[in-house]
Amino acid sequence: MTEPDRRRVLYVIVCAAGPAGDVGKLVTLAHQRGWNVQIIATPSALDFIDVPALEAQTGHPVRSQYRKPGEPRSPKADAIIVAPATYNTINKWAAGISDTYALGILAEAPGLGIPVVVLPFVNTALAGRHPFQRSITDLRAEGVRILLGPGEFEPHTPGTGGNYLAAYPWPLTLDEAERF
Repeated sequence: MTEPDRRRVLYVIVCAAGPAGDVGKLVTLAHQRGWNVQIIATPSALDFIDVPALEAQTGHPVRSQYRKPGEPRSPKADAIIVAPATYNTINKWAAGISDTYALGILAEAPGLGIPVVVLPFVNTALAGRHPFQRSITDLRAEGVRILLGPGEFEPHTPGTGGNYLAAYPWPLTLDEAERF
């Protein structure tokens, strides 16, 4: 494949939160817009997603661990979407923790100039905590686009997350990634 023929590569990092089971909706939208999609799951997210279905849909293995020596590399990302993003992943990323493959990708992305869009799925008890607010501020200062707040996606009341799964705005993440 020549460089002009190369499709844009989108990494979708999926975390262990309620909307994760519907990440295939984002893959469909991305394919319709010409993206080549690579799913990267946090280890906990593997229990939330249908790995074989996503591998069939994307044509790529779902990655959750670093590759072994000699295994092929994933194509370089042109953009990254983290959705649904959890309290845990956002705080670890902002703190510089890189203890999973997904966090390793995220740790490097700002330094590599790769645009990153994050759509958290958190409740108000977590979103209101100082560590989370500090993490959001720190990541935004590094150029990470976090879709959280009025007009984007609001945190939900604890115990009500299931009521918001159908309204999770997957298209918003892709729209934002394409603005870079």
